[in-house]
Amino acid sequence: MEGKVVLVTGATNGIGKQAATEIAKAGATVVLVGRSAEKTEATVKEIQAVCGHSRVDSILADLSVMSEIRRLAETFLARYDRLDVLLNNAGAIYEERKLTVDGYEMTMALNHLSYFLLTNLLLERLKQTAQTYGEARVINVSSGAHAVARKGIAFEDIHATKAYSAMGRYGESKLMNVYWEAQNRYRQYVWKNNPELSWVLDPVITVHPDGLFFECFSKDESTYGKLTCNYEVFRQIETFRCGTTNVDYSTKLYNEFQKIRTYKETELKVDPSGFEVQTAEDEAWKEVKIDLPDTWVRGFLQVSSAMTMPAVRFDLHPTDVYNICLKLRRHKETEGPRSLRWMLTPGEPIRLVFEPWNLTLVCPRSIFKGSKNHDIRLWGRRRLLMLERLIPVAQGFTVTLLGSGMPSFFEAHLGDMSFTLGLSGWTANDWSRAGNFDLLAPRAEVDTLTKQRVFDALRDNWLEDTGSLAQRLDLDRDIVAGALSAYVQAGRVIYDLSKQVWRVRELTRDPLAPEALRFANPREEAAAKMVEAGLVSETNVEPAGKGTKITALVQDKKRSHRPELHIDGDERLVKAVCDCSFHQANQLRQGPCEHILAARMAAKR
Repeated sequence: MEGKVVLVTGATNGIGKQAATEIAKAGATVVLVGRSAEKTEATVKEIQAVCGHSRVDSILADLSVMSEIRRLAETFLARYDRLDVLLNNAGAIYEERKLTVDGYEMTMALNHLSYFLLTNLLLERLKQTAQTYGEARVINVSSGAHAVARKGIAFEDIHATKAYSAMGRYGESKLMNVYWEAQNRYRQYVWKNNPELSWVLDPVITVHPDGLFFECFSKDESTYGKLTCNYEVFRQIETFRCGTTNVDYSTKLYNEFQKIRTYKETELKVDPSGFEVQTAEDEAWKEVKIDLPDTWVRGFLQVSSAMTMPAVRFDLHPTDVYNICLKLRRHKETEGPRSLRWMLTPGEPIRLVFEPWNLTLVCPRSIFKGSKNHDIRLWGRRRLLMLERLIPVAQGFTVTLLGSGMPSFFEAHLGDMSFTLGLSGWTANDWSRAGNFDLLAPRAEVDTLTKQRVFDALRDNWLEDTGSLAQRLDLDRDIVAGALSAYVQAGRVIYDLSKQVWRVRELTRDPLAPEALRFANPREEAAAKMVEAGLVSETNVEPAGKGTKITALVQDKKRSHRPELHIDGDERLVKAVCDCSFHQANQLRQGPCEHILAARMAAKR
């Protein structure tokens, strides 16, 4: 358990206290949750004395109060960058019926609702830890007392207003734990065996002169998908107008899509109010338009901007894609580096190296036709398994690589349809990769009037390539590309990799401000300004074990700092030091300081 972080609720007595003690003795950092300051502090000291180290922390919270649970989660997330185990253990039995300050029956609120809310508030941190370190777990302590609830749970009287029995209510709360655990295990099974079904995506739907396309982005900001349907797919097209809407991808909408068959007629309706689908004589289902989640707008824009950047493109035969997926299925890494290396040599078959085993796969049906050698490393390779279901029907695949650690795109050519899978190279709030690249940085100096002129010209036809627009407007190609790249960053234009054209696609009614979305936090912005102002010097990058060490001199106002960073084989920031006040107070618990970020940005350049 060395290096792991474990959060234990109900940790001042009983099972919780004993579990926290044993986990601390095994070397983990343990965070105790208790209500009483005096009792919790005494428990911390007692466990520290037994385990022989000081990595025992505490957070006070009354877990029957929803606002206290939210404060607990916020406090933990601010202190710790990882969570390996969440042990939900707090619980109690009450002889008389009580209500919490939120109006919930006390037994159910403490014994089950606290488990549910705390787990969901910490779920993203658990997922990040699992992705970075291999695994993370949620343990819910239930009881054999769930057998007392022989008639199940009275959902129609969830607050026990009609009848109350202390043991009966306790049994119901513990049965809820069991139900929830079973549901979670099912979700884990789906994630392991068919992960694409467990990703909740909110599609953006666009109608264009030559077809209809659906875009979506995963909640963790790691994966982008775009399905394009030419109008040849549809038997009948009624009068339409071009535009964009977005809807919630609900379970009901998913189920409606499962009804589509070649022998059934399905009608799709898209309008500004949402998206409607009806198959055969079944009742139609409509998803109404929603606002795009702010949590992933920045990532969505970064992936869209990546499509406009210079890149290496090549084709892969479906059989070679099958062999890549087969390798990923047969081998599961337990340690880094976890990259997939693309070895590209002009005129030769494409070669891939799977780290850390250094297994080489030669793609004899896919010859690289570029003019230069390339060695590009990608992370998050298991997401490529999403392409498996397309292999039997794909005519071919086209791969677009921006560079090591950068976003990549995999296009499946499906006749009158195509699917683009984009891998962002990062996950939500994953500061360990911060400073790698800045996809929303301004690129070309184009005056406002020219930018507006180019955009208006594109709106005339809704889609057009760079050369055609440049000729029509009598402008340099670089000016046209620079102007439209700015509109991509504002969420109003997208670059279509398959057809190599620009398309009008407005994510929101009002234009987004790229300058407000460019950075994840003020420290990233400050770091970028330092690098741009030439305040980072003496940058040194040298091998260190399986990774690299970066040092630099960073000038910040009247002080100078010498941050030192350690990057592992998976390009993650695993250790860093700086003498600034922010780092001294927080270490890496709230992410790196601006000086550490500036050093990494300068090293990348």
